[in-house]
Amino acid sequence: MTGISFEGRVAIVTGAGGGLGRAHALDLAARGARVVVNDLGGDISGSGGGTSMADQVVREIVAAGGEAVANYDSVATPEGGRAIVQRAVDAFGTVDILVNNAGNIRNAPFTELTPEAIEALLAVHVKGGFYVTQPAFAVMREKGYGRIVFTASAAGVFGSPEQANYAAAKSSVVGLANVVALEGAPHGIKVNTILPVSESRMIADMNPETLAGVPRTPAHREPEMITAMVSYLASEANPYTHEMFSIARGRYARVFVGVAEGHQVPYEAPVATADDVAAHIDRIRDQEGYHVPGSMVEEFSLVP
Repeated sequence: MTGISFEGRVAIVTGAGGGLGRAHALDLAARGARVVVNDLGGDISGSGGGTSMADQVVREIVAAGGEAVANYDSVATPEGGRAIVQRAVDAFGTVDILVNNAGNIRNAPFTELTPEAIEALLAVHVKGGFYVTQPAFAVMREKGYGRIVFTASAAGVFGSPEQANYAAAKSSVVGLANVVALEGAPHGIKVNTILPVSESRMIADMNPETLAGVPRTPAHREPEMITAMVSYLASEANPYTHEMFSIARGRYARVFVGVAEGHQVPYEAPVATADDVAAHIDRIRDQEGYHVPGSMVEEFSLVP
């Protein structure tokens, strides 16, 4: 395969037994990466487990001439996260790429969400992001190179009805990725986040009324459309870090959080009141002349 190559690189893809993760693992392997295919083998809610899903993807990679090994540990525990990374080190000697793809979903109206439905999503999406990335980051920092791709969601950035637990978990992933990007920058580790939309078990589980306004055309809803961005971000060709990218129905677009110029209370003026806020609310909300801070410190520095 010409173009972007992962020859000599070692990649971990979590949740790679099906859907997006499978597509990511297959493309990375086709481009020369040695891949750890991690999958717990459960259903879309995160329940159950098994080895067949990860094993099948490994067989596909090997049959195509690539190198891969399976791993069945859960991302949701510190022990599982360490075991996933250790599997890469034991099999291939290192870790260069981590794609945090593992996820689950348990949709319900906000007041009907059970504690179990909340905890299950936080465990996989948020704790899983921590537990796999920490040991992988340590390996990458030691060698001075790494690429990490986190999988968040537009639900976490913009909201989505009946997905409060999912949205909360995915917005937490965005915050986690931002900090890992800042800490990884001095060590040659580039960290980015994707907000993907494709045909998947997660989409199939959504309330049809929620998706009523979304065109149901078949245009570019294939998992491979998401993989194209993942493989780019995971490659040496990618110079960017600390960014988010939406991939939806054939459109690739950067997503960012901006801060408006707002209304500045003069330092010599009295402490502001609610009436002062009301008087300047149009200026406070005006999006003209926004800024995109690279960190909390940069956001603070915008205030004179």
